[in-house]
Formats: sequence, structure tokens, C-alpha cells
Amino acid sequence: MFSHEAVYPNTMQLPFTSLSRWQRRLDTANGHHMLAACDPGRPDVLLGLIGLHPVADSPRVAHVRTLGLSVHPDYAGQGMGSQLLRAAINLADNWLNVTRLSLGVYSHNQRAIALYERHGFVREGLSRGMAFGQGRYLDSLEMARLHPRLMRELEAQGEFEATLSNH
Repeated sequence: MFSHEAVYPNTMQLPFTSLSRWQRRLDTANGHHMLAACDPGRPDVLLGLIGLHPVADSPRVAHVRTLGLSVHPDYAGQGMGSQLLRAAINLADNWLNVTRLSLGVYSHNQRAIALYERHGFVREGLSRGMAFGQGRYLDSLEMARLHPRLMRELEAQGEFEATLSNH
């Protein structure tokens, strides 16, 4: 799926990524959790993939994961992204004790931005020239979803007021 010409330009992946790199990336032993959607009639056909990835190897940010989501173009617009996002949020909230989900999405990808906003992600900032692809520099819109438990904790600490306009 990631070698599809309509998929990799919207990710941080390079075309022609090696099998060994994908095997390392899909190894959950390093804290990465991947959820795949496959065709029930053909389990070898990948419809979409979402990953929850640690942001750093530090216990101080163990409650934070960054998301990466891709849907095969043949299945785009059919609710696959929403299904994968709901599953990842459920995993984060109810099984991994993750209270902050963050992501970067190319600022020109309005369809993806709308999807994330429908699922509670808010815009936090713009990273100018964050990536290089197809011969140009691309801006990344930084977004996050905070678990209600974290929102309450920040509010109790007095941190909520300073960032209320963002969440």
C-alpha cells in the first residue's frame, strides 16, 4: 500500500521502502502498535493502517503517542479512516493509558484534517518546511487529541486557561 503513488506522498514514507525497514517498524517490542484493516474475503489485501508510535524513549512521555494513518486509495471515502481512528483512540484510551495523541498532517491535505477534527483533534501549530517530497518543501499542521482525564488534570493545575484556545 505504501508504494502506491497516491499514498506515500501523503506520508513521511519514502517510495520503495525496504522490507527489512517495514519489519523493524512493525515490531511491537519497541512500543509501536499497528492496527491494520484487511479485506475479509482476501486477508492479504491491506485496506488501511494506523500506527501509534512513542514520541521518545523516556518515561516522562510514556503517556504520549503520535499517530500515522494511511488508507489505500481504492477504499478512500468509505469510512475506513474513521474506523481505524476510532480503533486507535479506543486502544490508546482504554488499554495503553495514553492521554495525548498527536500527529502531523500536511497542511494541504484538507480531507485528512477534516477527518482528524471530526475525531476530536485540534490544531496546535504549523511546522513550516517540515518535510521534503516531490521536489518541494511541505508544511505540517500539528494536531493533538487530549484524553478528558488529561484535560481535567491540566485544568486542576491551572494549565488549561493558557491553552484553552487550542483545545
